[in-house]
Amino acid sequence: MVVFRSFPRAESENHIHGAIYWDSEHHPDYREFIQAASAAGARLVTVYAREFTAEIVENALAELSDSELERDERRSLELRLNEMRAYEGFICQIELSFDHAQRTYVFDIRTDWFDELNRLIERMDEPSQSIARIWTRLARGSLFITKLLYRPQSNFASTNVQFVK
Repeated sequence: MVVFRSFPRAESENHIHGAIYWDSEHHPDYREFIQAASAAGARLVTVYAREFTAEIVENALAELSDSELERDERRSLELRLNEMRAYEGFICQIELSFDHAQRTYVFDIRTDWFDELNRLIERMDEPSQSIARIWTRLARGSLFITKLLYRPQSNFASTNVQFVK
């Protein structure tokens, strides 16, 4: 089997409707996913690792400044976002994928703190403005929320992988 380092495939427009997600909450061991890929006859598995950058926090803070949240809630979110700068340089998401029978199969696992960041960003958006902001951020190239579809929560702690800065 060949490993190909790629960009996140599940986020691409070509795969968003055809992606099938692995239950990484109940089966967080990536080796099970690789075994399934091998059993399905996959000869190539793509790998993507997202590094947490200062730009992610800056984009979230810019989003916060555009929000219409109350001052106290805005301040609370700003403090938490700034605390997340401590994770800069760490890997916050890993995606493995393979194609079989015109479908993309995806193993996606994220750190708890990256999931928290996405929840904080969701709190900033008013439902009526969410879609407009998403399209605006996508056009600017600053969309960093990694999934717009439902994805089970994952936890790195249940894998045997160690992440170091």
